[in-house]
Amino acid sequence: MDKKDLKAAIEQIPVPKEKVFSAISKGLNKDVKKGKKKKLLATVATTAALLGITVASGFINPTMNKVLANTPLIGGIFQDFNDSTGLELANQNAVTELNQEITRSGVTVKITSAYFDGSVVSITGFVDEDAEKGHNEKGEVSFDVNFEHNKGDNDPWLNGMSTDVKNVDNGYNFQWKMEYPYKLFKENATLPITIHYINGIKGEWNFDIPISQEKNSTLAINQEQEYPEDEVKIRIKEILTAKASSSLIYETVQKYKGDDIYISKAVDNKGNVYRFGNSTFLEESEQENGYHSTMRREMTKLTSDITSLTFYPQLSASVPTVEQLLDKKSFTLESTRFNLSLKVNDITKEGSKLVIDYQFTGLSKGLSKHQLELFENNLQYKLLLVDKKYIGKIDPKNPVPPKSHSIHLNKVKTIDKKAAHFQSTFDLNGDEKIKNFKLENTILQFDFSSFMPAKDLKPFTVELPVGDE
Repeated sequence: MDKKDLKAAIEQIPVPKEKVFSAISKGLNKDVKKGKKKKLLATVATTAALLGITVASGFINPTMNKVLANTPLIGGIFQDFNDSTGLELANQNAVTELNQEITRSGVTVKITSAYFDGSVVSITGFVDEDAEKGHNEKGEVSFDVNFEHNKGDNDPWLNGMSTDVKNVDNGYNFQWKMEYPYKLFKENATLPITIHYINGIKGEWNFDIPISQEKNSTLAINQEQEYPEDEVKIRIKEILTAKASSSLIYETVQKYKGDDIYISKAVDNKGNVYRFGNSTFLEESEQENGYHSTMRREMTKLTSDITSLTFYPQLSASVPTVEQLLDKKSFTLESTRFNLSLKVNDITKEGSKLVIDYQFTGLSKGLSKHQLELFENNLQYKLLLVDKKYIGKIDPKNPVPPKSHSIHLNKVKTIDKKAAHFQSTFDLNGDEKIKNFKLENTILQFDFSSFMPAKDLKPFTVELPVGDE
């Protein structure tokens, strides 16, 4: 086959865009510290390997060339931030390019782009090197920011918000990604942004950012799966699909308020695997049959022409906190939901040190090395000593231990790994302390939740109807 025939053959090779962009992302991940030129070469090599094309032959599939050429930000900010959704939207000319620039307190901020796809809003920008005059270490950039004139942490846009920063010439590029926090979408809206501080530098940088997306297509499902043994239900309600991503809306019903029902993945009838991102809670209520939560979660874009999806859920169970007054040297704390208990063997006060010797019973098997590390880490924080007079002052919705009347930090020592036998030593004169400490006036609280592994629930399959708008 001569070069002309080879080129003609190559041009007939179909190029799956989603795999191209996935390959681009993976290639970029391999060496994020290298220069842009090297990253682009790695990207092309990865993509060529995916399609079975030999770069050395001198021919690249023209269809692939068109995909890359039509992405105006390739080699730019979405490439640097490994944002395959942004790359796909840029290819579809669905990213709003901006040039809003403000200088305050000697620091210049420029907003460069925005997109709104599915349930995700992305804002990219640039802050100049004068931000380094703030409190952060060189190479670090932090923003104190609010959206829609909200204040502090009571800003729904901050729930699950992620920030990524890359050092560039004369400053830093950044990307903020937020979950759209409301139940109903607006196709065209303006998002006010107020940056209060950058690296501790006060300035009040104010922007009004247009965000828009075309109407999502809606696939109504409304199919329910019940797990009587675990006293939970999952109802898959609908899937919304935008240009580059989809969103799953589902409802959970559970007997115990704190239970977390998490869908780890979904697989369609053709074997395609779908992953899930952050959640936005749309509704929460307590009803006669339990606690109801409706949420929307970002997911991989739904493939067309599929007939079913199999979901793989997990249950992280909540376990009510148990407690015991330290007026005896030996006792047992038992989980109220599971066959798991913590047996306190001995309590010894040695000067300013309080040593509690204990072991777990009811574990299904001995601890692996990884499990032991998790146990030791969690035990440093999950044993809480509290002055009994202040127990009633702890808000169950925000259980912050009372200052100067509680201690939770402790040093953990493993006595016998196979027997899950440990000792915790509390420093009574440390940063945390209990004024006028006496054993008979102190309560030990313990939360079993962190020691219960997530349970894989039985996968279930839903049939997909024909989509509707």
